[in-house]
Amino acid sequence: MKLNKLLLQGKFFQLEIYDPYSGPVLLDENLASRCGYVLSEDVWGNPVFRASVLGCHVANKADELFSLTVNIKVSSFSSMRAAVTYTYPMYCSYASWASREIVCEENYMEVSVKTDVPAVSNDYTVAWMSALPETQNVAYQQWQLVFVSPSGRKRITVSDAVKLGYSFNNTLSRVYLRAPYHSNESDVSVVSGVNMNMVTSTSMYRQRWLLLLIDTTVSCPVDGISFTNTTLTWTVPRVIPTLVVQESTFLSKSIVMGVDDQVIINPEEMNYSLEHNETHIRITIPIGAEGGKLESSISGGVYGVIYSIDLCLEHTWTDAGWQTTKYTVIKSITTPFMPQIPTVINNTVPEERLFNVAFGRFLPDVSLVAIAIGNVPFTLREAQHHGFSIYETPFSNGTKGFILEVSFDDPYVLKEYVNRNETKYTLLVNYTLSVGPEMTLYYHSAEVECVIADIEIPEAVGDCDEENLYLTLPTFGLHQYWDLYLGNKLLNRHLALTNGYLAATNSTHLILQIPLFAGGVIYKEVSFQKIKARFDVALRKVRTMETLQMFSVSCSFNTSVFIICHPDGTIMISAQMKTVPAIDMSKTKLRDSSCKPREYNEAHAFFKFHVTTCGTSVRFEGDHIIYENEISYEKETLPGQSIPTITRDPDYRLTVLCYYQAKETLVLGAFSSDPATSSPFGSGTMVPRSNTAAYRRVRQALNVVSRVSKDESFTEFYEPSIAILKQPVEPVFLEVELKDESPSVELYLENCWVARSPDFNSTPRWNITADGCEISGSEFAAEFCPVPVSSRVRHPSHFKRLAVRTLAQQLEQVYVHCSVAACSPTNTRPGSTCRGQCRSSRERKAFPGHRSDSLQGYVLAGPVRIVAPDLR
Repeated sequence: MKLNKLLLQGKFFQLEIYDPYSGPVLLDENLASRCGYVLSEDVWGNPVFRASVLGCHVANKADELFSLTVNIKVSSFSSMRAAVTYTYPMYCSYASWASREIVCEENYMEVSVKTDVPAVSNDYTVAWMSALPETQNVAYQQWQLVFVSPSGRKRITVSDAVKLGYSFNNTLSRVYLRAPYHSNESDVSVVSGVNMNMVTSTSMYRQRWLLLLIDTTVSCPVDGISFTNTTLTWTVPRVIPTLVVQESTFLSKSIVMGVDDQVIINPEEMNYSLEHNETHIRITIPIGAEGGKLESSISGGVYGVIYSIDLCLEHTWTDAGWQTTKYTVIKSITTPFMPQIPTVINNTVPEERLFNVAFGRFLPDVSLVAIAIGNVPFTLREAQHHGFSIYETPFSNGTKGFILEVSFDDPYVLKEYVNRNETKYTLLVNYTLSVGPEMTLYYHSAEVECVIADIEIPEAVGDCDEENLYLTLPTFGLHQYWDLYLGNKLLNRHLALTNGYLAATNSTHLILQIPLFAGGVIYKEVSFQKIKARFDVALRKVRTMETLQMFSVSCSFNTSVFIICHPDGTIMISAQMKTVPAIDMSKTKLRDSSCKPREYNEAHAFFKFHVTTCGTSVRFEGDHIIYENEISYEKETLPGQSIPTITRDPDYRLTVLCYYQAKETLVLGAFSSDPATSSPFGSGTMVPRSNTAAYRRVRQALNVVSRVSKDESFTEFYEPSIAILKQPVEPVFLEVELKDESPSVELYLENCWVARSPDFNSTPRWNITADGCEISGSEFAAEFCPVPVSSRVRHPSHFKRLAVRTLAQQLEQVYVHCSVAACSPTNTRPGSTCRGQCRSSRERKAFPGHRSDSLQGYVLAGPVRIVAPDLR
């Protein structure tokens, strides 16, 4: 009897065996093995009940017709309360008995032997037949069993045998013994390599002068199962010595196999193999063959399969001791867990820019329930909505796989720029599957990569005009795959503004404008009024900093005024002397009068010298080393009568300054051509001085410095000669300090102005102070700030602070210039700046100041870049 598991799903059931004399009896393990019942499941999980026709409660009619009534109780509760009972009658007819029949079931061994109950008369009348049951009952009481085991012989009555788990009885024509496996009276022997459980017994019947002895020995295999990765094999001995008295007379009549209670006539048609030789009978089943069940399972987080099949073997033989023996073995076989690591196959075609990943193979009882891409979980519905394509693909062997398609351009795909022009696309996927009838969740991670040459290395175009170098390159991939580097510094917006570059972009290209004298420009050849300059930037990978390409633009410029501070400490100057009357440029010199111009013409002189020569002085300010020299022209004198000297040429001095970062080491030698390893050029300025002898005396005494504060607190300052970024209306806080003077001396700002150039005489200019007073114009406004005493300010009279605001909206770069004066209490003549920081308007009109008379010092601050708020 087989029950449908679907009808019992979510329910509990029990079986009762109906006893005509005592009513229903609950079926349990002890009753089942003693009375010849089996309750198990087939490979599909359906409950199966089998009963021997010689079972305890089976109604037997002349050893041909058999019946049994079973009650099936079904409840929704494990306690079986409120159970519904279904009565199921079972019928069977069986007349072709062999002389001896042995059945090896899952939970018991049974042997039945053909015999006749001794009769007292040959007259089979109705009266005799009616008395037969009573006679049989008396006979039953007189049966005895003798067991032979390694521990010796044991003779017991039938009633005692029942207590030991045995069942013995006789029918009209047969005597049978049913024994459990591994009882105390049993023995295990090895027959042809197979372990056999054996009960050696003799059944005895005595009635007056008659003594009947019946051999009721039974032996069944308990193992003989072996497995490979592809097959299972069941081996049974062909000849069992305890069951064959004379092996020489042994003759096999038939060997038949069955699957799931069905006889298989032609096993080879189902790829089964049934073989036998002189010693063995061997059944071989391919894993996954028809008739069995291949089921997915999870063990220790590993996916695998288990194969189950219900087999039976029927072997019929004859020998001298017995006419015919029918030997039946019923065996349910389940393989151990067999790991089946799923495979991930990358079927991606790079040109399609679409990952195609196959994942399998799986049995039909596996389903994909979710995936995670790049650690982002998706249900199947969400994955389809996002744009992933997921579908099943069947295979010819009944398995299936799952196909996942993801675009290279999906945001959850990892992208890495590799090699020179390739992108490595990486798909990180985690599969979640429901496995087997228990729907156990199984997780499998996979990483799929594809490298494709889909990146074009940009090419740059260089150009120049009279004052600038230009570099144009595509913006594709910039900052995503690679960056531009100026030496070892990232060329970003801040560095560009600091160095004075102008950058413009459109949808496809970046245009970089580099002024000739901006930071980062390399000067290859410098001569009189001619410079050959080069600008190099490196294209480097964002992640690895590997240099892929060097972009370079090189041009020659004709320029009349410049100062170049070479990394090796060489200073080259092309100076222009604007004097009236003009001076002889061949007579100009540096502090060391032996240092003359190398080339010159009417208005220009070219000097080239090292910072260690020509009287060059050095000082430190902050983190800068400043080298200073001076180009001068001494006026010629002629003897006179009343005045000692007569001048015919103006006196002119031009201060030359070179700033180097103190942390950079000057390369005293050949200049390296590799911009990545060479030291940077310094920055230089030229400051013209007054042509009065009074100024020379004051200049030798004054030491005036300027600095720009980061805010109104005047506690943190910008580095000198570094571009300062300010928004319109945002003030520039300028501080001027007089050093090394008497505490009684006071510093005054006489005239201050803003210009686009650091040149003292440059135009246009916007005045912000005049004669020591603030001036508010349309472009700029200035306001003096108080100077309190602090740890840094011991003498407030030595400091002047000025807040300069830009009112113009146009973007430009400017410098702040100031002429200063240092005054003592005795210097108070009318018209002098020393009359006060800001004199009255009437006083200014009565005694107008003249720059040539009052200029006692000069300071320069900048550059200051006025930028839009979004560009800062």
